[in-house]
Amino acid sequence: MKDHEIYSNLRVVAPCFLRADGRNFRKTLTNLKCEQPYDLRFAKILVDTSELFIRTSGLSPTLAFTFSDEINLLFYKTPFSGRVEKLNSVSASYISSAFTLKMHLNAPVAFDCRAIPLSPDDIPAYLVWRQAEAWRNHTNAYGYYCLRKAGSSAKEAHEKIRYMSSSEIHELVFMHGVNLAKTPVWQRRGILVYKERYQKSGYNMLLKQEVVTSRTNVVQNWNLPVFGSSEGKKFLGRVLSREHK
Repeated sequence: MKDHEIYSNLRVVAPCFLRADGRNFRKTLTNLKCEQPYDLRFAKILVDTSELFIRTSGLSPTLAFTFSDEINLLFYKTPFSGRVEKLNSVSASYISSAFTLKMHLNAPVAFDCRAIPLSPDDIPAYLVWRQAEAWRNHTNAYGYYCLRKAGSSAKEAHEKIRYMSSSEIHELVFMHGVNLAKTPVWQRRGILVYKERYQKSGYNMLLKQEVVTSRTNVVQNWNLPVFGSSEGKKFLGRVLSREHK
């Protein structure tokens, strides 16, 4: 029956992203009584889950970009020889279990996962794309919940937002006292978790002299620039440079 495992040898070549998305998380957020449209506790748990994945999963991604209920993991080397089934299933199950534990949930949650192969030159463009999606999600989420508070049903609010332009949603939200350009940066631009090198001073007892060694730490950045801007391009260039891989 082994020959029936027709997808087991499907492989992805590095570099690639794995993108995990929460399944039916709107219901999960409602059950948890999370603040809408954004809940800081939920965001922190998702970012901490991303950091835990980088630190302890054993799969060694370079970075994670997260917003809403989405986690994007960048790999310059693919574990499991790039086997897509293995990468997706292990990553989704690890994230689901880690999130469940960190959120102290009594019921399990699920994340799905997909693999996106890219050329090295496409990596910044991918991050620009996902950050643009974070902004679109941010705009629509505020518009949706403004309509809900104004008395629209979930279906009505969804349909109205679907056919409104970005500027119309901005005006709607502004009328309810919210300036979308002044909301927290992490809501608008997402959060990045990545490895960063730093220098540590010490004393070598054998050589009897001061030495400086290079160490790697995992950091969370909640105050990102716009990736498509000149500042953002320089930032991504630094994070994606070889010394951070």
